[in-house]
Amino acid sequence: MDTLAARHQMVEQQVRTWEVLDPNVLDAMNAVPREAFVPPDYRDLAFADAPIPIGFGEFLLAPKLQGRILQALSVRPSDYALEVGTGTGYLAACFGLLAEATRSLDIRAEFTAKAAANLHRVPGARVELETRDALNSAPLGQFDVIAVTGSLPVYNPVFEQALKLGGRLFIVVGDGPAMDAVLVRRVEATEWTRESLFETVIGPLIGAEATPKFEF
Repeated sequence: MDTLAARHQMVEQQVRTWEVLDPNVLDAMNAVPREAFVPPDYRDLAFADAPIPIGFGEFLLAPKLQGRILQALSVRPSDYALEVGTGTGYLAACFGLLAEATRSLDIRAEFTAKAAANLHRVPGARVELETRDALNSAPLGQFDVIAVTGSLPVYNPVFEQALKLGGRLFIVVGDGPAMDAVLVRRVEATEWTRESLFETVIGPLIGAEATPKFEF
């Protein structure tokens, strides 16, 4: 496979056509070797328009969704970014090229270890990895942009509280078959705005509160 050509085709035919037009985002996705962040058994599907299994019932999000996440957050070169849900490290690598610094958290040590190895393929990416549960009581810190790559069936304000003033949060809320991709902005110390972007379906964040079930 001509991976450079396949990567360019992925960006032009999948990502760009899903209204991802930010040239910085497109450049970052062209620069990161996606094939290096896919498990060997699925290497032939690295550029497919579909989620890819990465183990433990988790998936690498489809390229066009990752492009929409990056574009929605309007990442600036001076930003401090947080990713919740490292997986294989692909999206962290893109953030690492766009932001001043990126911190990526995953609850599974197997994923952070694999991501660390994968990120060596992108020496320009400024990424710090940490194995931890983002939903525990320990403070997350303060960030300009936050991306949560697992859905929350019930919205949890813990992530919006970690935004700096003017910061942006991408998060997917609800249950299938249609979930709401939401952009949250911190506009005052105690005030946030929420904008619905599009509908999608992704797996829940480990440890997220489930939607209450009604019993008759």
